[in-house]
Amino acid sequence: MDMQILKKPGWIKAKVPGGANYNHLKNLVRTLNLHTVCEEARCPNIGECWGAGTLTFMILGDTCTRSCGFCAVKTGKGGDIDWDEPERVAHAVRELVSKEAYLNHIVITSVNRDDKNYESAIIFAETIKRIRKYTPGVKIEVLIPDFKGDINALKVVLDARPDVLNHNIETVPRLYRLPVRTESGRIRAVRPQARYEWSLRILEKAKELGHKGLLTKSGIMVGLGEELEEVIETLWDLKRVGCDIVTIGQYLRPTIDHLPVVRYYHPVEFESLKKYGELIIGIPHIEAGPLVRSSYHAEKHVIKFEREEKAC
Repeated sequence: MDMQILKKPGWIKAKVPGGANYNHLKNLVRTLNLHTVCEEARCPNIGECWGAGTLTFMILGDTCTRSCGFCAVKTGKGGDIDWDEPERVAHAVRELVSKEAYLNHIVITSVNRDDKNYESAIIFAETIKRIRKYTPGVKIEVLIPDFKGDINALKVVLDARPDVLNHNIETVPRLYRLPVRTESGRIRAVRPQARYEWSLRILEKAKELGHKGLLTKSGIMVGLGEELEEVIETLWDLKRVGCDIVTIGQYLRPTIDHLPVVRYYHPVEFESLKKYGELIIGIPHIEAGPLVRSSYHAEKHVIKFEREEKAC
């Protein structure tokens, strides 16, 4: 399946990185030998988020064992597990919170380590525990891989009691393994080593096995060749497994070696998806927009639920 190159529309504009907070965070992650998904995945919101003093830590190294066709994180063998990483992340969080008094929500994600899924879950759990030890008041959101559907690995993470359990469904099931030829001649697919059923199972079991008050969350990219009806059906699936929060954003191609953009959605279409998902399907909160990503404005999602709980 071959695709033509589309011109990026004028409404997709990201803030240019820079400023005191941006430089402070860049120095902090370098000093502590840490990684952020903001940099590794070339997130378009890095200028806005880092400028506001927030970032998403990426644990388990900077090399993913999967080769998703949309992702800029490098692929290869993961290497040894760094058991000291949770302590370094916790120190970074403590420094961030001490510097930015308003900062009360941290997002932790990771690369996939299909060679060490259970060990990966332990690192997630230890990171949560260390952050709680040094900065007990901060909310912790974890954006986890599917662990190949291993519920025992999921339980390890849930037992550490994160405030938000996030796992991205990414796209509609038809596109998971659909082959597409890039300009470089490489054949790629959206999620060739993943299964839609694994992702739904992780989200469903997280809601079932997690502590009372745990929020579950997932994200979808659009513009990869999906039909609107498929997006709607995926939203229904996320509702069925109890997702509290869903993010919907425009896929933006990192390089010509990645999957091409098939269509750019207009901001009005994102607003329509949000309204349909919330009012018709009944998903409690949807964040939708061209530059929305899974951890974009993550702290505001939790605040909304806290306000609603107090109102009840």
